[in-house]
Amino acid sequence: MTKIIYWRRELPPLSEQMEGEHEIDATSPAIQYDVGPRDTLWGRCYPLLLEAAEVRIAQEVERLGGSCAHILDETVTVKLDDAAATFALRGVFRFIMYVHPAAT
Repeated sequence: MTKIIYWRRELPPLSEQMEGEHEIDATSPAIQYDVGPRDTLWGRCYPLLLEAAEVRIAQEVERLGGSCAHILDETVTVKLDDAAATFALRGVFRFIMYVHPAAT
């Protein structure tokens, strides 16, 4: 199996067996900001957050001996540091991990 992460409406292979529900945290790299629209900052950080989440989820699946993960939902919050003028996103991703079924 080459694909490890299945996002929301994508379904993992039917041959896989559900192991359990898990959750990970991920954070995008902080970027410097000037005064401007937050939508632009969000647009720059969100893809970086998803990349970080995919790395963390793949690590967790491997660590727990799974075969793939189906992301169910995410909660994203802003990490704003006005003193340092940085903007980042923090996400909590809930997923179900699947394993290869036991051979009979």
